[in-house]
This record gives sequence, structure tokens and C-alpha cells, in this order.
Amino acid sequence: MITSAANPKVKKIVQLNKKAGQRKKEGVFITEGIKMFLEAPESRLEEIYVSEGFFRGAGEETAARLERCGYETVSEEVFSKMSDTQSPQGILCVVRQYGYALESIMETDRMPLFLILENLQDPGNLGTIMRTGEGAGVSGIIMSRDTVDLYNPKTIRATMGSVYRVPFLYTEDIRGAVRQMKENGIGIYAAHLKGKKCYDECDYRGPSAFLIGNEGKGLTEETAELADTYIRIPMDGKLESLNAAVASALLMYEAAGQRRRGGKRKQ
Repeated sequence: MITSAANPKVKKIVQLNKKAGQRKKEGVFITEGIKMFLEAPESRLEEIYVSEGFFRGAGEETAARLERCGYETVSEEVFSKMSDTQSPQGILCVVRQYGYALESIMETDRMPLFLILENLQDPGNLGTIMRTGEGAGVSGIIMSRDTVDLYNPKTIRATMGSVYRVPFLYTEDIRGAVRQMKENGIGIYAAHLKGKKCYDECDYRGPSAFLIGNEGKGLTEETAELADTYIRIPMDGKLESLNAAVASALLMYEAAGQRRRGGKRKQ
């Protein structure tokens, strides 16, 4: 059992929680909690740590998986230093990062539906978008390189396990990715204050992608210009826009609803 915070393994976990550069260098990320452990693909689990008293509340499924995968026990005090949460559940995993290519993401077996995110900065927003995207049936999420790190512990928690199942990638050339998607017949819709059409007036039954910009500044002009259509979410009161995660949810579920009903939303 590890009982010292000076242990190299403990120090490594602390650094992986804090530094995106370290996560990228090692090609791993940290997940915490029973749900995130149980849903993680076993082939991607590299290290598992549990607190000294964890097994007192662990169920049979969790215990069986731990025995199968292997784990290391640490003292309660040390585990609290390794954890990034205020109320640790007593289990922490080091998971190998994912690697997707745009070409493979576009080769989906169902009608394509994508989110393209430019320079989002809030970890919670990004995690919520991914979680909502899984619920709405998105094919994948494409992000500009300056978007917040998806492997940030706060983002990972907000995905609630969707990080294991929703394809995603960062690109150095977000506009090039948009052009490539257009060349593959995917309609590009930009959530934009200049939108003339309300979001529920367009037909998303065909291959579609939504462009979502930075929380404060929106999309850059150069990226927005690549869209086929500008769409807006109508606002009452003095609001100009919604939270990026909320706006994304409205758009994704409008598309999902149209596809479920086989037609556009009735006006």
C-alpha cells in the first residue's frame, strides 16, 4: 500500500491532473469514480488506484472488475492528495487517450450529425456538450486546437462517461476540416447572431454539422463565412445568446427530433 505523498506514482497522478502538457506527453488522462471506472474500456485502463477503505462500499461488479484488471491501494490521506475532487469516491484510473482521424469519424453508419467547436474555453461546457451529444446521437465532435483540453479533469467529469464513446478530435486547421466536411456533402450551420433563420426552420435530416463559437466572442468571421446557413436561437428579454452547452443541446436535439419524426418541425 502506498502511504507517502512523495511516492513517484502519487506525484505523477498529481501532475497529470494539473498539466495538459504532461497528459499529452504521456498520452493518458485521469478519471475518478465508480461509474467512470466501470464504463472505461478495459483495454484502455493503464493504472488503477483505490483508497484503503474503498472496498467497504464497493459492489460485486466493481470488486470483480478490479480483481480482473489489477489495482494498487493507497492510504486515505494520500488518495485525497491524488484526487481532483472535493469528495473522492476512492477510485482513480489512468486511461490511455484516444486518437481519431476526421476521415474515420465521417465514415459513420448512420446519418452524419457533427458539432464543430471553435475556441470554447469552459471545461464544464465542453464536457456537457459531449454528454448531450451522445444523448442526441451525434457522430462526432471536431474542435479547434485552441479549444479547452477535453482531458481536463473537470471536463472528463462533466462527460459522465461519454468521452469513452463519442468520437472527437482536435485540428490545427478548423477551416480546412469544415471545407473537407462540405466536400463530403455535409451541410454546415453556424449558430450566429446574424442568422436570418430560426434554428427550427431548417431541415437537418441530411448530413449536418453545427458550428459553435467561443462563449464570449462567438465564431471568428473567417470560420463563420464557411457555413452554408446562419441560424439563430430566438431570444426574449435582453439576452443576446445562450450558454454554449445549452445552445448546442437545442440544435442537436432539434436535428435528432426531425430525424426521429422523419421531417421538419411543424411551424
